[in-house]
Amino acid sequence: MTAVLPRVAIVGRPNVGKSTLLNRFVGKRVAIVQERPGVTRDRGEHEVDWCGRRFLVIDTGGWQARPDDPIDTAIREQAERAIKGADVALFVIDAQVGVTGEDDEAARLLLRAGIPTLLVANKVDGPVGHADLSDLYGLGLGDPIPVSALHGRYSGDLLDKVLEVLPEVDDAVGVDAGAEASIAIVGRPNVGKSTLFNRLAGDERSIVHDMPGTTRDTVDTLVELDGTTYRFVDTAGLRRRSRVDDETEYYSRVRALRALERADVALLVVDATEGVTFADQKVAEEVLAAGKAVVVLLNKWDLLDADAKAAAADTVTDELRFLDWAPVLRISALTGANVKRLAATLSQVLDEFRRRVPTHVLTKVVEEAQQRHPPPLIKGKRPTRIRYATQPRAEPPMFVMFANRRLQTDYLRYLEHRLRAQFGFAGTPVRIRVKVNEPKTKG
Repeated sequence: MTAVLPRVAIVGRPNVGKSTLLNRFVGKRVAIVQERPGVTRDRGEHEVDWCGRRFLVIDTGGWQARPDDPIDTAIREQAERAIKGADVALFVIDAQVGVTGEDDEAARLLLRAGIPTLLVANKVDGPVGHADLSDLYGLGLGDPIPVSALHGRYSGDLLDKVLEVLPEVDDAVGVDAGAEASIAIVGRPNVGKSTLFNRLAGDERSIVHDMPGTTRDTVDTLVELDGTTYRFVDTAGLRRRSRVDDETEYYSRVRALRALERADVALLVVDATEGVTFADQKVAEEVLAAGKAVVVLLNKWDLLDADAKAAAADTVTDELRFLDWAPVLRISALTGANVKRLAATLSQVLDEFRRRVPTHVLTKVVEEAQQRHPPPLIKGKRPTRIRYATQPRAEPPMFVMFANRRLQTDYLRYLEHRLRAQFGFAGTPVRIRVKVNEPKTKG
């Protein structure tokens, strides 16, 4: 059991350096940073350890007093949710610009929230005197703390101030933080990934909008399903690399692929109203290359009539033939229909993903497979013979066949089918490697 960590929300208007400050605290680039507003949209939570004390830092999008765009309105709502759930707020001001009207309104919001707030004067890249920050005192949030998030200037002093106002944690109260499985929600843009994530999290952690590309960065949360805790990660929509022509989208893609690499299971979300597209196939290939367990989710199933449902199911069979071992769930993330079935499916595919087969059992199954269908002759050479097989690792299951000659791809596929027929492995890829040990010839 680990203590429930206190939460520190970084808030402020757009482009004042909030994500840069978060990266400085964490010690690596966990948030996308660009010198333009609107890059950060969802609430991202990251653990920070300073002087032996741990806490969560919540990065938020730029707060705007009167947003005129639905996405900006949703970003503002996300920031206000972060404030309500925080123990401490860091209100970041651009010291080079000074206090703006939007800063005034945001300060009043924080005063009404009634939580400890530290006023952070960012982008102070040189020596600063009291007079340089005098206009910040008018916000009513106490003494401003000068920092340079980009260069790390005074960031340690700021963290010391955070520890002074941070509430103490009761170590007896907590959640199981063991090796919970990581579940990445992946798919092309605008298929309902964030809607599903919010449904599972029970909160609007990710911004949902019908405009593709709403999610820019990865967002994760712990969710308990049927007594098991999982870490669900919402990712940005994956498009083909040739279609990525924006720097922000490039970094979003990199973050999504990194989240996939760290995951145990990928939930491949497909828009059932469109069926499996070429773009869905490319995302599925990324998942398969990463070697992750897979569950295919046909989302928006409730919007289809009987004929459309049959057509959508056919596209899965035809276009995702290379994932024919993956379970398929028909759900509606918006209404929650069939989402409860996900718990049992995840438990099953994780068991298969981690399954290990004893060497003597595996070798017997391979011998029976050879007797049923021997390896074909290659250029008149002596028949290929698999002497024995072993499983050096799981996650995903990998098998090594020790043979006197190389095995053809078709035969390896046959062996995979036999292994699946005998042991299951539903929802997980199976890797087979051949180690050739040809007998020495006389002379």
